[in-house]
Amino acid sequence: MTHSVFIDGAAGTTGLEIADRLAGRSEFSLIVLDDAQRKNPAARRDALHAADFAVLCLHDDAAREAVTMAEGARVRIIDASTAHRVAPGWTYGFPELVGRDAVANAARVSNPGCYPTGFLALVAPLVRAGLLPADWAYSCNAVSGYSGGGKALIERVEADTDIAWRGYGLGFGHKHVPEMQGYAGLAHAPLFAPAVIAAHRGMVVEVPLPLAAMPGAAAPAALRAELERFFAGSPVVRVVDAPADGELLLRGSMAPWDGLDLMVLASADGTQARLVARLDNLGKGASGAAVQSLNLMAGLPDTAGLRL
Repeated sequence: MTHSVFIDGAAGTTGLEIADRLAGRSEFSLIVLDDAQRKNPAARRDALHAADFAVLCLHDDAAREAVTMAEGARVRIIDASTAHRVAPGWTYGFPELVGRDAVANAARVSNPGCYPTGFLALVAPLVRAGLLPADWAYSCNAVSGYSGGGKALIERVEADTDIAWRGYGLGFGHKHVPEMQGYAGLAHAPLFAPAVIAAHRGMVVEVPLPLAAMPGAAAPAALRAELERFFAGSPVVRVVDAPADGELLLRGSMAPWDGLDLMVLASADGTQARLVARLDNLGKGASGAAVQSLNLMAGLPDTAGLRL
């Protein structure tokens, strides 16, 4: 059976990478609007009503508009924007965290943010298991390739090759924080410190843990064992050892990748740990995650078409 898919916002980075992962797959046929029609409201509405599935690769307001346009249609929607990530009636598109069946049966799926994907994979299973306290004031330090910042940032970075590091979110209240707090089950919003580096893609997310000061926190070995148990059998998420040379690198030549690697680094005495996630911000952090959800919603293996 072939399912029709409309990528609303197909000309953007996320949309292009989704289309690339669907190319050549007989399970899906793309509904494509030409340049003259892709921003035409009537053409978009017709495409939404004609499709089996729609993936919204839009800014938040446009995504909300698209959902309104789709009212009364049979189309099932995956929204890659921030607009519906904590909205009632939407299923969070992180099947390893919320369950594959929940995503497979959903009519409305919100694609996780790239940074929250790493943070939640590290923290949520450990809080659920009672190995880390839910009422701790967590912090999250992260760096990403600039491709996740949208067209304006991509143009800015590529035009000014002197930008090596760009810290942002300095005013607090970053839009990723509500999903990080909510889906991890935390009493306090994490202190989030994101930055963009001079690489097109790739991401490292870190959560430092002063275990000796954290009431009820488990030892590093127990934290790793629980992550291994939680993600056992996942072809997408792996718990791996730290690099033997003690360095973790992001290379500018990184190829598209839809996996997610997790690490638990520990001090010699076990009083401190660093939880680290490595992923592709355009892979499991965006387009790869959307395709994984689309596969499940279409009744297909969730890894079909992914780069693993």
